[in-house]
This record gives sequence, structure tokens and C-alpha cells, in this order.
Amino acid sequence: MAGGVDLIALFGPTGVGKTEVALALGARLRAAGEHPVAVSADALQVYRGIEILTGVPDATQRAALEHRLISFLPLDASFSAGQYAALAHAEIDALLARRARPIVVGGTGLYLRAALTELALRPPPAEGVRERWQRRLQQDGAPALHALLTRRAPWAARAIDPNDRQRVVRALELLDSGELEPPDGPSQLWTSHVRHPTLLVGLVMDRPQLYARIEARVHRMLDAGAREEVLRAHAAGASPTARAALGFQELLAGDVPAMVRHTRNYARRQLTWMRKLAGVHTIDLTERAAAEVAGEIARLRHAT
Repeated sequence: MAGGVDLIALFGPTGVGKTEVALALGARLRAAGEHPVAVSADALQVYRGIEILTGVPDATQRAALEHRLISFLPLDASFSAGQYAALAHAEIDALLARRARPIVVGGTGLYLRAALTELALRPPPAEGVRERWQRRLQQDGAPALHALLTRRAPWAARAIDPNDRQRVVRALELLDSGELEPPDGPSQLWTSHVRHPTLLVGLVMDRPQLYARIEARVHRMLDAGAREEVLRAHAAGASPTARAALGFQELLAGDVPAMVRHTRNYARRQLTWMRKLAGVHTIDLTERAAAEVAGEIARLRHAT
């Protein structure tokens, strides 16, 4: 493979333009005689039935660049990073065996790392544990559960934003099952080890412009029917995992300003995660076209 790189990974906050860059990069690779295929590294795009809410590429975008690991899971199913890792490894290995070029695209940091490396991921919680904590989450809110986690496992709470509902609940699940213990060494999440030679690109943008794009994105989702989609998913018995989709609870309550606010907060957490990634090449998208950024990525690939 050119430049010693087998695959390209794009990471960035929600709303920054990852899909547009992936499409432009795919077009550039095809023009060079390659076969690019996008592999999603998003914890919620796996669900069938909340595509608008989770920003799954539309039919036109998927026609321009083939996407894997999107919209394949029913709404009532639970899903874990461990399950995702097995699927992502199989997809990436099969694509490389066919001499295709995987482009891993995502904004879920844990799923990105799960796709690129071998992680010792925790098992799913015992039956009923997740549902119990999800009920507490709905009743008391994430900050209250985070305060509980701080009392029970302060070393774990320090690494989690009090408003990160999914990670707070997961930590409490693991604590209940005896699987959450103080770390005894550096976290494998931030090592430079990868399964295949990878060009890892972090996409960023001027913060006011990113926030404006996030607000515009939320309103485009609403215009496209995101609230109706959420109401249907709720009526269909969406699992606690599916309900963790950003904006699900806010739209269920009809609180659009909260959805915008929480999406901005999530984008900040994604940027914090990105700063910890080993070997990441950061590219600023502010006032730049996707095709120009794709060209820069192509040059980086050959220089790596």
C-alpha cells in the first residue's frame, strides 16, 4: 500500500464535516485507481430507524462512497464496543484482503480505537443492571449519577464528564458487576499501537464556526423529520443503548435548545478525546473546502 499506510482514519467532533471529507477523499482515491470503502466508527449509526438523528450518510452519499457498519441493528437491540470491535476488525481485514482502502470514519472515540487496535474491552452487564441504571438516569439525571460514581469510585469519575450519560451509566454498571477497578498502568486507549499501519487524521474547526454548524445541523435534522423519527423509535421500544443517541431524550421532550446545548458539550468532549490520541495529524477545516482537505490527507498518506 502507498506510503506504508493500509488504512485512513478520520476523527472529529459532530458537525465538523467528517462525511464531506470522507466523500472527497474517496473520490480522490478512486481517481488514483483505488477502491475506497468507509467503515463507520459511530456507536449509534449502527441502528436502523434513527438515521436522521445519528447523521447516517444519505442514499446519495452512500452511492458516492460505500459505507459499512451503518443501519444494520434493530432499535430494540443492545450493542457494545466489544461487539463493534469484532465486526469492525472483520470488515477491515476483509477489505484489505481484497486490496480495498478502508476509511474509518467516526466521532465515537472508543469505537475508533476499537476499530484500529486490540482493546481488552469489558463484557456486557448482567441482565437487568443496565435497565436499572437507565431508569435512575431518567429519574435523577446524569450529574446526580456522576456524583454517586464520585463517591463510589472517584478515580473513575474523574475521567468522565458529569453530563456524559452513556459513560456514567456504563461505569456504574461495571462497578456493580465488579469489573471496574483502579487502573494499574497506562490506558491502552492512548497507546500508538494499531492492528494495521494507519494514517490517523483529526479534523477540527474554529469553535464559533463549529457551534454555528452544529445549530444548523440540528435544524436540518428537524426539517428532515428527526423528532418524528424519535417518536417512532420510542413507540417501537428502542433499547437503552439506542436511546443514548445524542438528541433522543431532548427531542422526545420537545426541547430543541437542550439538544443544541448538549451537542455542543459533546463536541467539546470529542475534541478533548482527540487531543489524547497518539500519532494524530490535526487538520483545521475552518474556511476550507472538503476537496482541499482531502488533498492534504492524500499528501500526508504518501509522506507517512
